[in-house]
Amino acid sequence: MAADSKDNEKVVLFFDIDNTLYSCKAGVNELMGKYIKDYIANTLSLDDESADFLHKNYYRQFGLAIEGLVRFNHIDAMDYNHRVDDALPLDTILKPDPLLRQLLESVDRSKVKIWLFTNAYKTHGNRVVKLLGLDGIFDGLTYCDYAVRPLVCKPKTVMFKKAMEQAGVSDPSKCYYVDDSALNCDAAVKLGWKYAIHYTEGVPSNSGRSQIDSLWELPKVVPELFVKDLADAAIRAREAADAESKITDGGSNVNEKDAARNPADAQAELVTA
Repeated sequence: MAADSKDNEKVVLFFDIDNTLYSCKAGVNELMGKYIKDYIANTLSLDDESADFLHKNYYRQFGLAIEGLVRFNHIDAMDYNHRVDDALPLDTILKPDPLLRQLLESVDRSKVKIWLFTNAYKTHGNRVVKLLGLDGIFDGLTYCDYAVRPLVCKPKTVMFKKAMEQAGVSDPSKCYYVDDSALNCDAAVKLGWKYAIHYTEGVPSNSGRSQIDSLWELPKVVPELFVKDLADAAIRAREAADAESKITDGGSNVNEKDAARNPADAQAELVTA
């Protein structure tokens, strides 16, 4: 997906996929954790407690459980992908998000490319994007290639450089980045990316260069990347939908912007962070 010299002049807005393009409250992260634990327990013949410990220990060490499993337990990463990521019943959880699509379409494409940047394998990343109804929005996808050894994934510097190369940008000051992982945001800052934005959904954070509770804050945080009139219209559409939802549900709904993410969840495995 290497870009031509003209596109090299554009800045790139990188988006993580899981727990970023959709809210952590969708429950995918918790379900993913269960699938990972079951996979480890069944594959390595461990009890649940030992499998859970290994899972979390590898995440703390490497930012991705599968890296430790491949490195030390010699599991087949493609089998892992088939039995964990691709086995998740995402079609019963994720639905098209036309409001998010409208927001992303307000990015000024005359000077900005939008690029996906995930630790998942490409099959999972593409499936999530399709289920969210975001097909055709992004210019490309940088993913963790489970078929290659050694695994290269975030927050490794080499993974960020891989994303830059594939997106066709050589200047870190032209890289903007949105991710729910503090580890990944801090890695981007260390590499000199212009703007690493930690998507926290209400959890206090000092990671990245900025923090947001909602993706709809992006036009205010980095207005230079958006067409103002289109972004304003997208924000108004979201606000109207939130207001209608509250009326319909008798005020019982808690929307994405107002809800606080459970701090304990932030420490859980984000296998596709």
